[in-house]
Amino acid sequence: MAHRNAKLTPLGRLLLVQRIVHLGWSVSQAAASLGVSRPTAHKWLQRWEQAGPSGLEERSSRPQASPRATEASTVERILTLRRQLHWGPRRLAPLVGLHHSTVYAVLRQRGFSRLTDVDRSSGVPIRYVRDHPGELLHLDMKPLGRIPPGGGHRALGREAAPHRHRGLGYETIHVAVDDASRLAFAQILADGQAETAARFLLAAAAFFADQGIHIERIMTDRSFSYIRGYAFRDTVRELRLRHKVIRPYRPQTNGKAERFIQTMLREWAYARVYRSNEERQEAFAKWLHYYNHHRPHTALGGRPPAAVSVNNVCEQHN
Repeated sequence: MAHRNAKLTPLGRLLLVQRIVHLGWSVSQAAASLGVSRPTAHKWLQRWEQAGPSGLEERSSRPQASPRATEASTVERILTLRRQLHWGPRRLAPLVGLHHSTVYAVLRQRGFSRLTDVDRSSGVPIRYVRDHPGELLHLDMKPLGRIPPGGGHRALGREAAPHRHRGLGYETIHVAVDDASRLAFAQILADGQAETAARFLLAAAAFFADQGIHIERIMTDRSFSYIRGYAFRDTVRELRLRHKVIRPYRPQTNGKAERFIQTMLREWAYARVYRSNEERQEAFAKWLHYYNHHRPHTALGGRPPAAVSVNNVCEQHN
């Protein structure tokens, strides 16, 4: 993908080449018409001559050779020693003849940088995923400031709208993410009170039931609404769910909900400028459908959550 300030997309490069090759424009004229330099025009023309249309696509910036990269045998030795000795980078470095920063970089890239992420007896990284949809549902909530009519500071600038946000308050996005399939359900609600969280839990249970998924247990953080609110506790009991609460100061335990919220903010809430709160809410439903049914998920082998949930509900476990 071209960077955000790039003047030429693959279509623009094709237009550049066509003007030179088919219309007989000079390289200087074609480059000036598209606002790029002559060397840039020559570069894309040369790639067209070498590879045709495929030569106009993006290339990886990764170098073809990395002579200073740590050898594979050394990397394997570092990982083996880490599993056997449970030592940190400074103690492992003398054993492999490398600087401790290089050892740490290897451990971080392979997911071994923290001993809490591996099993103490075997040294195997801990990456838990539940066996089937519904076995565990991650719940969380995220407050988000309301957008005033006409847009907030992202649309008008802070100087043009310094006080437009005052008095509008916040709305809260409640999310529920299935551990096994990553299928997500979310609603934009007025607040994060226990009564609101209870209504959301009922709606989430109904949503997953429509997908053929029966919820067995839920996981939440230690928010007052989740662990002290009578309405939420009564709803959990009514649905006959087991409620698992994460340890204090360990939000990564509820990491699938945390990651979903980060993705949601990046790809929906802050992805573009909205002129009103209603416009952002309308975009949310479309984005959530895209996330569940079309967006490839790395942890699912490039498949969307809906495809995985259907397979697993039908007992096609993988």
